[in-house]
Amino acid sequence: MGLGDDIKNKAQEAAGKIKESVGDATDNQKLQAEGNADQAKSKLKQAGEQAKDAVKDAGDDIKG
Repeated sequence: MGLGDDIKNKAQEAAGKIKESVGDATDNQKLQAEGNADQAKSKLKQAGEQAKDAVKDAGDDIKG
């Protein structure tokens, strides 16, 4: 995974946590949901990048 992608994904996850926390504090269910959605998107992107890296590493191992 590229460092830039990793930083963007972590930033999106952190922003989601902040949105969720603010939503909790203000009893704003829409903001809570947006925060949860942002976190889920970030985690999905991170998992996809990790899978892509694993496939690339396996290919590199096969090539020798």
